[in-house]
Formats: sequence, structure tokens, C-alpha cells
Amino acid sequence: MTVSGSRGRLLTTRREMLGLAGGAGSSLLLPRHARAQAQPAWRRPLAESDAIVAFGHTGPITDGGWSMVHDRGVQAVRRAFPKLRTIYVESVPYSADATRLFRQFVAEGAQMVMATSEYGDFIKDVSDRAPDVAFMECDGTNMTGNLGWYYVAHWYASYVIGIAAALMTKTNKIGFLGAFPIPSVYASANATLLGAQSVNPAITLQSITINAWFDPQAATQAATALADNGCDFLCGIMDEPAYLRVAVQRGLKAAMWNTGMLDYGPQAYVSSVCLDFNEYYISQVRNLLAGTWQPEGHFLTLGHGVDRDAWGPTVPPEAVARADDMRTRMLAGHNPFVGPIYDNHGRLRVPAGTALSDLEIYHSDWAVAGVSGLE
Repeated sequence: MTVSGSRGRLLTTRREMLGLAGGAGSSLLLPRHARAQAQPAWRRPLAESDAIVAFGHTGPITDGGWSMVHDRGVQAVRRAFPKLRTIYVESVPYSADATRLFRQFVAEGAQMVMATSEYGDFIKDVSDRAPDVAFMECDGTNMTGNLGWYYVAHWYASYVIGIAAALMTKTNKIGFLGAFPIPSVYASANATLLGAQSVNPAITLQSITINAWFDPQAATQAATALADNGCDFLCGIMDEPAYLRVAVQRGLKAAMWNTGMLDYGPQAYVSSVCLDFNEYYISQVRNLLAGTWQPEGHFLTLGHGVDRDAWGPTVPPEAVARADDMRTRMLAGHNPFVGPIYDNHGRLRVPAGTALSDLEIYHSDWAVAGVSGLE
């Protein structure tokens, strides 16, 4: 665990932290019978110098992707509120260890805990027993009296990139790398292919999931397999640039995720779905300090926390113009996810004239027609 701020810097190993949390158990948290006896602390103003905000990251903050982008948000909070303290732990496991880590955040005195990935019941169990602490979960679904969720509506940027892919592929085959068959991966793959099919309905998308967000070796192997199968445009949701390197080696094109990655392969690089949590994190901490924080479900939208990166130097002007025309329409409120939309088993999922809402896309558990390898 790392603590930083005006009161200095403390380093504790994760093993030590887990030991503390496991040994203290539920005694670290507010007893259930005391919940109704006082107004939650997050409803009262808090001095910046007394504030502690904790962040639990799913990967290393040097991953070049997801956790690095969230760490930028942590750094933005430190700049905006130099007197408060921040705590963070990298590579929080998806296991009971996560529960113990979140408990330890509470034991350390954190008034706000931000889980920068989905931890489900691991964080909910802790938040239920710590009603005085504000909790937020990225890519979560739980909503309680002191636990909310936030996420990025990345499907719009993916749709825009899909249009560019359609105007660049020569084989009509897009290769997609995902970690797991979960809603965020379905949403990204579906949006990319729907954007491409709005230009050329013959385009298909082959997906491979590698059961990890950060596994450069597995991502390299999957990208190589997709290239061997004729995919000449690679995209996906990975926390590092391994498949961009494959694209460079094989003379393919690639679109990335999390942050701009032009430097890893300018000739192959098309764009990236870029994320920016800075302003959102600052706003949550500001509300905590003011005593106005409330649990919410919140999407960071196109142009406000998520967007496409600048186009790579080899993207044709026609592709730039057509893709950016759609982006401009989206910024004005256009929703391209309108039926009829069929799934990859031929079933009508979205009737003609019906538009999918962000919440419906967020909970996607099916692949659109033309997607293979994602079930």
C-alpha cells in the first residue's frame, strides 16, 4: 500500500496489508447496530487536510493502459487537493484478498474508496459494513446507500474506429482481443463491427479472449493467430500494446485501448479508445469534501472522459473524414445503435427503429451478427 500527501509517504507491502486486514476482521468496520445512530460521515463537510481517499487498481500502474490511466486520475486528485492523502494498491486480486484489502482501506481511515475495476461482492460486502465510507466501483453494477458505480461509454469511440477499419481492411476481417466474455468486451466488439458494417456489411470480426487483462505473451499469441487467419485490422481491450507490435511485424493496422499508443508503432497505429478519469475523480473528491457526495451510476461520455485518439499518420483522409463525420453527429446526440440488430445466432435483438440505451449496451451479454469467437 502506498500513502502520499502532505503528511509524507508510507510504504507497506501487500502481504503486510493483507495480514493486518485479515487479523482485524470485521472489527475494523462500523457495527451494523450503529448504522442508524448517526448521519453518514460523507454527508458532512470534511477538511482537505483530514481527508484520505483510497484506490484499488486491478493491475500495475506501469501497465501502459487501464491502471496507468486511473493512476493519472489519482495524480490529478493530488494536484487538485494537495493537503489530502491518497492510498493505492496495485494488482488487487479478484478473490477474498480483495475484501481484506478494501477493509484495510477503511481501517486506515479512508473516507472514500475507489475500486478502479469491477469487484462485485468483494467490495459490496465491505461497503455494507462501512456505511460511513463512500465507495465507488468502476465497471460495477451494485448501487446501495454508500456504493455507486461509474464507467466509460466507450462504444461510441469504438463505432467511430470501426468506420475507419472498414475503409482500411483489404480482407474484410477484423481481429479482436478481449480478456473475458463480459459486457464491456461484448460492447466494444459489437460497436466496432457495427461501425464497420455501416460502411461494408460484408465485414466480420473474429474474437479471441485470453482470460487476462495484462498478459503480453498471451496477447501476442492471440494476435498472431488472428493475423494467420487473415485479419488485417486488429483491435480489442487490452492493458498493454502487445498486439500493436504484432501488427507492426505483420504489416497490419491496429486500434488500441486506454491511451494513445502511437509511439509503439506509428505505421500500424490507427487510433485508440482513450480514457481520462481525471475530472471525474476530482469531482468525486470535491463532493466528498463539501459533504454533497451521493452514490450514483455514471457514464463518462464521448468528449467527456472517453474519445478516440488522434489518427495515425497512415490513416487515409477518406477514412478520417467519414469516421469524424459520425463522431460529430454523436457529439450532437446521435445514437447509431438502432435496429434491426441481429445476434450471431440470427435472432433479432433490437427491432427496427428501436435504439439501444447506454445502460442496455453496458449490460450486453450477446454478440452481433458477424462476430465469432465470443460466446
